[in-house]
Amino acid sequence: MAARSGAGAREPRSSAANTVDFRNASPAPVLLIAGPEDYLAARALDRIRREARSVDPGLEVTRLEAASYGAGELLLAASPSLFGECKLIEAHGLESMNEDFLKDVLAYVASPDPDIVLVLRHGGGTRGKKLLDALKASGAPVVDCQPLKRDADKAAFVAAEFKGSGRRIERDAVDALVAAVGSSLAELGAACSQLQLDATSTVDVATVEKYFGGRVEATAFKVADAALSGRSAQALSAFRHAIETGVDPVPIVAAIASKLRTLAKVAGEQGSAQSIARSLGMQPWLVEQAQRDIRGWTPKSLAAAIRAVAEADAEVKGLARDPGYAVERALAVVSASARAR
Repeated sequence: MAARSGAGAREPRSSAANTVDFRNASPAPVLLIAGPEDYLAARALDRIRREARSVDPGLEVTRLEAASYGAGELLLAASPSLFGECKLIEAHGLESMNEDFLKDVLAYVASPDPDIVLVLRHGGGTRGKKLLDALKASGAPVVDCQPLKRDADKAAFVAAEFKGSGRRIERDAVDALVAAVGSSLAELGAACSQLQLDATSTVDVATVEKYFGGRVEATAFKVADAALSGRSAQALSAFRHAIETGVDPVPIVAAIASKLRTLAKVAGEQGSAQSIARSLGMQPWLVEQAQRDIRGWTPKSLAAAIRAVAEADAEVKGLARDPGYAVERALAVVSASARAR
């Protein structure tokens, strides 16, 4: 089965060339899913299972645990079945593998069965480095499942999700969605799926607000956006409503600080949005948005806003008796700085 996917006769290549996106993971004689982001790993594994079952609905699936593995289990799982069904063998927990597992898999990957799919899941760390190096050197596909920590990476994830589904989402809506549910990649992926299924037209900020506007992160985004646009009354109203409904002020201050840092980074750069994005490791659309927002700001007004938010950050984390007042004072300074442009 694996050979029919075109993966059975690979020549050794560099590890970079072996890397495939989780969305493109396909059955292969041996395939490594490596990295601590379980959501991406689960997506890759689900895709491999679906493709394997599309070839043979009677697919035989065997799960092995690398930590409790017994010598010979892989050989037994890979032995021909009575009715000739295709086989998918999943080995989980390679980061905790025992010596029997390491020995057996090293021997197997040196000459894998082209009609069997062996998926190896390694959650990160240095355990089994000899096996990982052998897999990468062999040309086996590697799905790299690293956490998406930067908002730019999460925004790229959202854009790719919508592009793959054939649905459209506006750039500002991408930013709003990341702000609303970006703390968990699994939740962000689920939010993308929900919008793709439910929205009847291009997803815009209003659509994101309708579905996810009640989230803490979404509230923080609204307050920050209003303050940096000079809309003091709207920023204060949104903030006070958030406090009344039990929202902690810390993520709100963090959202304002994040937007100001982006403005400060872009303010000192020259060139096209694409070139600035490459040098700063940001998405071009985010740079374009910051370039629009920074027009008219002076170094003095930007410094005043950053200083006020830094003070508020310290105060909401324990230095002030009234964190709410500290944030309101910072919002007034930021809004005034924006209006003074």
